[in-house]
Amino acid sequence: MTVKKSERLMVKFITNQASQDEIEQLTEWLKDEANQIEFREFVKTNYAIDTAMNTFDSAEIRRQLSERIQKENNVFYKRRFSSYYKYAAILVVALGGFYFYKNSNIPKEKQNVVIPRQDEIVLQLDNNSEEEIDTADTRNLTDKNGNIIGRQEKNRLVYNKAYTEGKLVYNTIKIPYGKKFEIQLSDGTIVYLNAGTQLTYPIQFLKSEGRKVNLTGEAYFEVAKDKAHPFTVNTHEVSVEVLGTRFNADAYMDNTSTDIVLVEGKVSLYKGQKTNENQVYLKPGFKGSSIKGKSVITTEEVNPDYYTDWVKGSLVFKNASFADIIKKLERRYNVTFINRNKMLGKEIFNARFDNETIEVVLKYFSDSYAIDYTIDRDKITIK
Repeated sequence: MTVKKSERLMVKFITNQASQDEIEQLTEWLKDEANQIEFREFVKTNYAIDTAMNTFDSAEIRRQLSERIQKENNVFYKRRFSSYYKYAAILVVALGGFYFYKNSNIPKEKQNVVIPRQDEIVLQLDNNSEEEIDTADTRNLTDKNGNIIGRQEKNRLVYNKAYTEGKLVYNTIKIPYGKKFEIQLSDGTIVYLNAGTQLTYPIQFLKSEGRKVNLTGEAYFEVAKDKAHPFTVNTHEVSVEVLGTRFNADAYMDNTSTDIVLVEGKVSLYKGQKTNENQVYLKPGFKGSSIKGKSVITTEEVNPDYYTDWVKGSLVFKNASFADIIKKLERRYNVTFINRNKMLGKEIFNARFDNETIEVVLKYFSDSYAIDYTIDRDKITIK
């Protein structure tokens, strides 16, 4: 195990982000006595653990590890559950007389631990009333008359498949920073919504018209095929029209451009009213960009994975300025960056993070590029 990988696993374990596989990797690494010493020093240095504390309870640590393991849903892990007691024991030995900051009387606002804000997903109904979405819930969705129009399945809304001949009724889903969500629209189209995104859509599309939704933020669309009803995504800069396809739309209001990346199928892009002259067509593997203040839509060939891996939980930065990177980190983790190093904001970086905690991301930039920072709960100041 490399030094960086071991530190990454230690941070994820201590901040309660580690999966079973990661716990197993860490404990295998901790079988080496030298690594146990490194682990203790890492905890002591980075999390201000008091070696003199006598409140450490090995049985309690074992219980907590067991509970974490039990929460996993993978049946193969459940079959191996008993073997994890040995890993709990190894971690107890590695910790020695230390006690986790989260279980001690030491305040949790530690210097090296970020405490993100917690905002709720909001569903705005057609009468402008709003309700918070609890992603632990499974329940029916109803309209203002009490009719069932769909169902919430924890982190996704699924609307009943139906078209209407009456008036369009719109809902708006608002995703805060730090969270993602998924919607299956009434035509079968699936939309993955990134943090800081708002989507307005009809609960049922009209039989006599095309399908239209409005997007602010970022979303990945898997559009259901329906030749009789073209699907249009309207953003503040550009509109995207498709019949059935997969594409990513990055249309945050504070972006300098709106970017559409086509994964599969064919789309047309246009600004303002659609005409035969102002449409730009994309092929799979191409990105169309509309820069603020300019009337021309430009295209270039790209690797779509760089733009869509956020759906899987990855963060990919390709030739990205540090200013753009911290903007994406703010959305992803619901934190605030204060960059006092203005020259750094213009520097270009390449990096990839797969479902990492904010602490791991910060430590990577600190170790790799000597970027100095301080943490105050949800505020990160770059020196």
